[in-house]
Amino acid sequence: MSVTTSIVVSLVAFLHVYFLVLEMFLWDKPAGLKAFGMTKAAATATKVLAANQGLYNGFLAAGLIWGVGLGSNGFGVKFFFLSCVLVAGLYGGATAGRKILFIQAAPAAVGLALLLLS
Repeated sequence: MSVTTSIVVSLVAFLHVYFLVLEMFLWDKPAGLKAFGMTKAAATATKVLAANQGLYNGFLAAGLIWGVGLGSNGFGVKFFFLSCVLVAGLYGGATAGRKILFIQAAPAAVGLALLLLS
């Protein structure tokens, strides 16, 4: 696996750690409200759901970090978790907002392409 591939996969993992923090800890704080364009009332009403979603993002990050840590032996792990991120990003882009296509799906697609080319 190339260094570029490792960097991109690590970047996707970092993004999902950031999503975890936003969704689990900052959802109803100014940073979370701004990131998701929500009112304080809406954030309060959905806080538990967001925390659950954040936990799932943490699992995606953990899988990607595990795959990077395995080096060339982690091809299957990286492929699986990048595919999960891509599907989640495509679904989110179709249902929640097009911005998700660029923030989540596009980096995963780049990572998958680099992985397949390496």
